[in-house]
Amino acid sequence: MVYHIIVSFGREREYEYRFSHTELAAGSPEEARRWFDKEFADLECEPSNPMGKVLIIDKILNVARYGGETRFIEGKDWATRFARYTALALGRDTIRIDVGAFNIGY
Repeated sequence: MVYHIIVSFGREREYEYRFSHTELAAGSPEEARRWFDKEFADLECEPSNPMGKVLIIDKILNVARYGGETRFIEGKDWATRFARYTALALGRDTIRIDVGAFNIGY
């Protein structure tokens, strides 16, 4: 199985990542959640709903937004780690993250 993650900051500003099942096998959903928890705090993200629990989807969207497009343009370790942990956290093989619309699609 191939995992395909697309992070979009607008038209013609999409960043694609592909991982094989083998590449993700060394990680776990819990490891991914811990990474998003840390990034959410480090980037000083503001919860979408300040009254309730912050869902993993909200953390993923906020980390992408607060992390900024520059991290994806550079295509370095952070962006690859973001995409890898997104696949692990959500357990889906195809994920589209639309940062501008604040939406995740499968």
